[in-house]
Amino acid sequence: MTSDSQDTAPNLHFTGTTPYEDYVRASVLSNLQVPLSEDPGEMAFLVTTQVMELWFTVIVHEWETAARALREDDLPVAMAALKRSTYELMSLNASWEPLAHLTPAQFNAFRSALGDASGFQSAMHRRLEFLLGDKSAAMLVPHQGAPQIHAELEKALYAPSLYDEVLRHLARRGHEIPAAVLDRDVSERYAADPAVEAVWERIYAGDQGSPECRLGESLTEVAELVWRWRNDHLVATRRAMGAKVGTGGSPGVAWLEKRATKNVFPELWTARSRV
Repeated sequence: MTSDSQDTAPNLHFTGTTPYEDYVRASVLSNLQVPLSEDPGEMAFLVTTQVMELWFTVIVHEWETAARALREDDLPVAMAALKRSTYELMSLNASWEPLAHLTPAQFNAFRSALGDASGFQSAMHRRLEFLLGDKSAAMLVPHQGAPQIHAELEKALYAPSLYDEVLRHLARRGHEIPAAVLDRDVSERYAADPAVEAVWERIYAGDQGSPECRLGESLTEVAELVWRWRNDHLVATRRAMGAKVGTGGSPGVAWLEKRATKNVFPELWTARSRV
């Protein structure tokens, strides 16, 4: 080996674990999978589900960053967080690919290993939904046995959603958001309001380069990707199990079909028909 190649070679000698391991905790991640069946397909199901949980975590982080920035009227920081979240949502949605083509027989080969486990029990996904304004106190019930998780979800339930912060930001910029919307009980599911639709209509009919219009488009991009996530979940479930009852006693496809019809940030969609 020449002296030049020695100078450019990476450091291979460490007193403990590698700095990469210390930072990423790769050995922890790669040992979290404990298949409960003999079917080789269960490993892909476990890893894919865990990857989705990690994407939920970073997306929640981005939307909480955006909500906090909007609360401080720091639109550039909010927009940057929303933009990052769109790339992360694309990666989340791509995570369905390993599961999207399971046949009923392939899913049944390890389905019993899930027991009563079901995706609707995901605490991080629930925090994601709460940030989107889909609030429900009943969804805290499954987590009563885990005090820390329950406390985090309860805090998220009573915190303004991302869209609540958007509307409050618009109000501070002089837009006519009704007091009833601004002062609503944020622990309740957000319901569309005609006056909010009218605000978005005026924004979209005006300067296309305005901060409000750019914010609206960033939110619409997020909403579309969330819809794609829900639809991909529906299709994957329909292919794997048809209309059977879901794991954990959930309604399965019937419940997912209802979810797929709901628009996130509803007035951003209905206002388009009026511009």
